[in-house]
Amino acid sequence: MSASQSPYYVPAQGMDARLNRVIGKLARLGISLAGTAELSVRGRVSGRMQRIPVNLHKHDGVPYLVSARGHSQWVRNMRVAGGGELRVGRKVRTFTAVEIPEAERPAVLRSYLKRWGWEVNRFFKGATADSSEAELLAAAGDHPVFRITVAE
Repeated sequence: MSASQSPYYVPAQGMDARLNRVIGKLARLGISLAGTAELSVRGRVSGRMQRIPVNLHKHDGVPYLVSARGHSQWVRNMRVAGGGELRVGRKVRTFTAVEIPEAERPAVLRSYLKRWGWEVNRFFKGATADSSEAELLAAAGDHPVFRITVAE
């Protein structure tokens, strides 16, 4: 990415934004659709907790958060906050997060796309779970991945 280009980001609009609100509300009520949860992360400017539904993904038994839409606000907040909370109903899990380097992302992205591709493939510019390692590595810069550690 050159200095004049903005980082890849696809904001939720229209039906996507409405669906995100519904999925987030369901998670707050204790209903997880296919493993979704509501992420809360402290805003880097406002200091207030920001909420968004996410697909918590496990790869080789390790939990990850993948930003299908790119360098979104929750990603920027997570980089500053270093963690947050995942909620499904009354169950709230506090976690810390470490962004993994682009070179380590292809394996996580492949398994993420196998699990969630039906929902997120449109944000990956043609990369799918069946893409080559080189294609997934090319997509890795547009899709931040955080390894999370849930507090016991």
